Amino acid sequence: MNRRKMITGLSLLAGGAALSAGAAQSGNALVKGFSHHVFFWLKDPKNAQVRKKFQDGLQKLVTVDEIVESHLGVPANTNRDVVVNTYTYSLLLFFKDKADQDIYQTHPTHLKFIEECSALWEKVEVYDTVPF
Repeated sequence: MNRRKMITGLSLLAGGAALSAGAAQSGNALVKGFSHHVFFWLKDPKNAQVRKKFQDGLQKLVTVDEIVESHLGVPANTNRDVVVNTYTYSLLLFFKDKADQDIYQTHPTHLKFIEECSALWEKVEVYDTVPF
């Protein structure tokens, strides 16, 4: 193995180990917790005003204290047979446990999001998971 390949390999290995260590320390609640992944299909996904209102609603939604971590997204540009990319927005939330997720479900911020934004979507799919 030449010197450049060896240094690059060692750098990648060290970087991966650092990321893993950081995830083990800071992401422990994520590993042991409860994930709530919601996919939204908007009725009028090309309407800029609709998208802005929905995005603003999502931004407010993720302020609920019980949420450990969140990710708001749109479909990635990946085109494989197994990838579903027909949705408009994705909301991925991590909670410490199911009890915190239950609090979120009845939280005034969540209920207000539903009240203000449910007319904007035509379909919602939810995937809740816990570690095995």
